[in-house]
Amino acid sequence: MQISRTASRVTAAVAVAGATVLAVSVPAFAHVSVQPEGTAAKGGYATVDFKVPNERDNASTTKVEVNLPAEHPLASVMPQPVPGWSVKVTKSKLDKPLTMHGEKIGEAVTKVTWTADGKGIQPGYFQKFPLSLGALPEDTDQLVFKAIQTYSNKEVVRWIEVPQEGQDEPENPAPTLALSAATDDHHGTAAAADDDAKGGDKDDAHQEAAAGSDGGTDTTARVLGVVGIVTGVAGVAYGVLAGRRRTA
Repeated sequence: MQISRTASRVTAAVAVAGATVLAVSVPAFAHVSVQPEGTAAKGGYATVDFKVPNERDNASTTKVEVNLPAEHPLASVMPQPVPGWSVKVTKSKLDKPLTMHGEKIGEAVTKVTWTADGKGIQPGYFQKFPLSLGALPEDTDQLVFKAIQTYSNKEVVRWIEVPQEGQDEPENPAPTLALSAATDDHHGTAAAADDDAKGGDKDDAHQEAAAGSDGGTDTTARVLGVVGIVTGVAGVAYGVLAGRRRTA
């Protein structure tokens, strides 16, 4: 009888530990984020994906706005078509013109807005929004893109807080792109990025499940962590029970 009660306590402890780990882990991948397809080298070009998850259970994401950093204007910004979404590219005049391939450019893209033609990103799903960017600045280690997410119930979430080194992540962090060291062949990188942008019509699904390919690695790591905790607790419990049997 004593053994049965002890086993029940162990089972309850394992369940609580697992639930706690999962509860802490879920918010970690629920932010709007940006990642390069390959590398994002200083002075070169890159294709980056803005990953937008739906964080609500009762509303869909119907609009996504990404603001490009004004302090580091980019001469070339090209969106890739996303099925089920229309895209608007907003340009503004530059206080200081840029020089690209020997030509002066007096304006640059300051905002890209995607608007859903249908239901948008439904609960339990996320969507990627690709952009080809360049030339990337050489005088900074990162680019911060402030994003605004609008839901079908008119709720607006502003992902605009800039993460600070050495401090906890803010509640609504802005998507931040880390830049790698400059490469020797900027033009080759530019050509590759342009090819990616022009090959836009891919057979991607309109929406990708939140447990899909991109989230798979993160989810697997978290699951393995929970399994490790469960195994450790079970081992301790087994040792306790075995000791009591020998004493008995």
